[in-house]
Amino acid sequence: MGRLVDGVWKDEWYDTSKTGGRFKRQESAFRDQVRADGSGRFAPEAGRYHLYVSLACPWAHRTLIFRRQKKLEEAISVSVVHPYMGSSGWTFENPDGTAGCVDDPIFGARHLHEIYTHADAGYTGRVTVPVLWDRKEQTVVNNESAEIIRMFNSEFDAIGDASVDLYPEPLRAEIDELNAFIYPNVNNGVYRCGFATTQEAYEEAVTALFGALDELEGRLGRQRYLVGDRITEADWRLFTTLVRFDAVYVGHFKCNVRRIADYPSLSGYLRELYQMPGVAETVNFEHIKRHYYESHGTINPTGVVPVGPVLDLDTPHGRS
Repeated sequence: MGRLVDGVWKDEWYDTSKTGGRFKRQESAFRDQVRADGSGRFAPEAGRYHLYVSLACPWAHRTLIFRRQKKLEEAISVSVVHPYMGSSGWTFENPDGTAGCVDDPIFGARHLHEIYTHADAGYTGRVTVPVLWDRKEQTVVNNESAEIIRMFNSEFDAIGDASVDLYPEPLRAEIDELNAFIYPNVNNGVYRCGFATTQEAYEEAVTALFGALDELEGRLGRQRYLVGDRITEADWRLFTTLVRFDAVYVGHFKCNVRRIADYPSLSGYLRELYQMPGVAETVNFEHIKRHYYESHGTINPTGVVPVGPVLDLDTPHGRS
């Protein structure tokens, strides 16, 4: 995991020396918006936008689910990086022929950081997925997943499926409140556990993580979804962490107090969301496991990928 400094790639891991061993995530740099009302530079048009993702990354996974739920597959094209992130960061190079990778059709780039410097030759910061690229303006529109999924949800309704609304007006306050609780404690919480470099930082993060999971277990024991009886953005934001939890975070990130399989409500809820039409096709456990175990040399220096665990997310969920 490196970064660009004034447009030049540097192979640098996260520095936790000034944060007491605590992992601090960089804010996303590109924050423009596609707007259907014509008020901005970026208008929703079929074929104009291209999405760069990793199938391993939970943040990028959100955008793929929204793209599928909103029926935007034909309107917004996709490139998929290789699961191994080495000294050059996310790459389109695929020397071992890993299935599921998709080349960059716009520049024929070898590495994702080239896409960033095409947008800003002097960019300084981490090179992350997802990235929403505009073919017309030849620039990155946005690299913040929380904002990309909102755009997919509402700004492309003239192109996609307007009947699907995952951020309905009456529920927005509750969705925002849940997101504000789940993001630091669960979504980013697993990274705060895995990338912690002191015992104190790790235990602080893991305590918050499992306190949050316990609270969510109770909530889902009382109701079917996070916000009552309908699936919303909050559910899909949680799902992409839950689906990786037992496969990767329990072992690799030391999130091993309990598995999701040990939570009756959370595990049934995970299976229900996984079994929703089109969702399983967005989940690629080969990419997920290979990325985490092969790419994080400071955590797993051997790069050995575990065979297990055996997960059967197609078993009946019992949530109806």
